[in-house]
Amino acid sequence: MEWIQVAIDTTHEGIEKLTSLLEDIGIRGFEIEDSADFDEFMRSEFPYRDYVDEDLIREKSASSVKIKIYVSGNDAGRETLLSVQELLASLSDDTSLGTLKLSFVTMNEEDWSENWKQFFHPLKIGKRVLVRPEWEECDNPDGRVVFTINPGMSFGTGSHATTQLCLEAIEEYTKDGDSILDLGCGSGILSITACLLGAKSAVAVDIDKNAVDIAMRNAEMNGVFSDKYEAMAGNILENEAMRTRFSEEKYDIVAANIVSDVIIGISPFVSSFVKDGGIFIASGIITERLDEVLEHVKKSFQIIKICDKNGWASIIATPAGK
Repeated sequence: MEWIQVAIDTTHEGIEKLTSLLEDIGIRGFEIEDSADFDEFMRSEFPYRDYVDEDLIREKSASSVKIKIYVSGNDAGRETLLSVQELLASLSDDTSLGTLKLSFVTMNEEDWSENWKQFFHPLKIGKRVLVRPEWEECDNPDGRVVFTINPGMSFGTGSHATTQLCLEAIEEYTKDGDSILDLGCGSGILSITACLLGAKSAVAVDIDKNAVDIAMRNAEMNGVFSDKYEAMAGNILENEAMRTRFSEEKYDIVAANIVSDVIIGISPFVSSFVKDGGIFIASGIITERLDEVLEHVKKSFQIIKICDKNGWASIIATPAGK
């Protein structure tokens, strides 16, 4: 299948708002290219930064922020592209979002897959987790829990700060026998890793049916089968039956690696999904909106701690009064 890579020029401040609006029109997979992240890397203590190609330094330093999405090169994809163009036209007066200029690259499925592979390598996260792409072997002298992944076009490889914040919390709070609810599961990285860390069962939810299929394949690849892992498509904000089910079943850990607006939207009822003494992990919060999100979360939860990384924040909380 042929795919079209669509790059949207924006600003660091515009990332969350724009990705949230793109989600509203049914787009779930994003690549974020932010020169600020590259600048931070170049200021870090990484021992080989002096060997980074000078052309790459110039390219990254000159670039702004790009949000990249992929649409299929058929009628359905072109309809999606029209929706994107209409959305961007409606936002043209919002100067905080940058130029919103579009650029396109056409590629076939094999090309896209190979592009992923050349940039995605084994990654240690926290003290106990190692994320390994399916196509790479790697040593594991530390005896870490290995999550093997083929993300396809879904979000959640472990490379983004929001996913790392969630995985670090999953690592810290998952106990043997726990039950997990993963809202906005993407590749399934959070809930599957929780199972590898000792959770007895997990339910994963995403509005993207493709993400659900990918999560199930990743679960099976890691030896986490349907007797303990369930993935389903649905919008938790709109599906009352789904909310009723989760309120009745209740979970030891509920993780939501999504965006601020959705966390605000689910905060009035998500506490009913969490068992007494259970944990709610919320990430995908740009730090500029942390106080706003906290204001809503505190109405139903007692905050345990807040973590931050590279301009993003996570909230770890337990239902108030429990």
